[in-house]
Amino acid sequence: MKNLLVFALIALVFINCKQKQKPVKIENQKTQIIIGQKDSIYSEILDESRELWIHIPESTKDSSLYKTKYPVLYLLDGPSNFNSITAIIEHLSDNMIVPEMIIIGIANTNRYLDLTPTRVDIDFISGDSIQQASGGGNKFLDFIEKELIPHVEKEYPASTYKTFVGHSLGGLSVINALTNRQELFNNYVAIDPSMWWDNRAFSNVADSILSANKFDNRTLYVGVANTMEAGMDINKVQNDSVADTYFTVHIKSVLQFVNSLDTKKNNELLFKWKYYENDDHGSVPFIAEYDALRFLFSWYKLNEVNDFYSENSTLNPQEILNLINSHYVNISDQFGYEVIPPESYINSIGTGFMYNDMPEKAYALLNFNVKNYPKSAKVFESMGDYYLFQSDTLNAIKEFKNGLEIGENNTLKEKLKKLGNEKL
Repeated sequence: MKNLLVFALIALVFINCKQKQKPVKIENQKTQIIIGQKDSIYSEILDESRELWIHIPESTKDSSLYKTKYPVLYLLDGPSNFNSITAIIEHLSDNMIVPEMIIIGIANTNRYLDLTPTRVDIDFISGDSIQQASGGGNKFLDFIEKELIPHVEKEYPASTYKTFVGHSLGGLSVINALTNRQELFNNYVAIDPSMWWDNRAFSNVADSILSANKFDNRTLYVGVANTMEAGMDINKVQNDSVADTYFTVHIKSVLQFVNSLDTKKNNELLFKWKYYENDDHGSVPFIAEYDALRFLFSWYKLNEVNDFYSENSTLNPQEILNLINSHYVNISDQFGYEVIPPESYINSIGTGFMYNDMPEKAYALLNFNVKNYPKSAKVFESMGDYYLFQSDTLNAIKEFKNGLEIGENNTLKEKLKKLGNEKL
């Protein structure tokens, strides 16, 4: 009881103190956290302007880093899914599981018109007339191919490696793009796609095309949500005796499609699907996006990095460089163009060696960066930091000055001043 009383008195004093504090001026603490920007493009094909939600990788904002180009992810229903997929990519790319990417979120003015490959006038379940315009999917893909992609590649640091992501009717549009414009994207992600559309007429066409053609160097991921009513499971719902209802037709159609794809081993399509038992149609995009990106870029992460720092590692500096170079040769093959090991990534590995008292390995990695990015002030700054760590002030000053020769850099100036080298 006594302890409770003491606690109560302390709490009361704390509250009173808080009440007497002057309010903090919030306006002085405001700092914007920006994950993207809005753009727009006028389409002559669609005869209207389309809003775009754009995310550019954080590394583009660092003026000391060498400028590069990035893979692009084109996202249907952009305003709805932009925040989630941006967060996922930022997290995964920070951990080198996927590359940094430009994200282009596309807004729709009429989803039924944009995202459906065929026109439908009658609901095949109810028999009711459909008033919504539909069947403009191929025209919409024309817009993406002939107007949007050229616009993005002109206005942003975009590479030619592209991923297409859509959910629901957007997933249907992704399958349409894969089957009819397989060269347009490298990767296709269809999240709980509406394969029931047009009484599965398009699904049957897509299945036939996927059987008859080769899709080498193309990857498809399909996420399947649990949209069944109680008492049903994915085995029962696929039974031919189960009638098409609003509760069964969606998942039944998706499962028929993915099961058929599983049998098409000769079309060279890299394919994976996953059933999300605990997620419905609305909740599945987030987790499916995460899984899809890890699958699409399963070849991107350099898994040996943790072993580099091991006390038991027998790798010498040259062997480490050989592993890194070999890995990025494979990445270049995947992307279809040369990819140099990212400056910031190699810098982080080299700095890690430095702080783990592995100076020879640190020097090898940081010098490797200097050779790859001779026009980047950042690599000379890191090399200067390395020499400082080795108590080699003269060489540190030399490297900092090399960085300054590239351009104005206040960080390098400050470091030189601290070393007593005031005359710049």
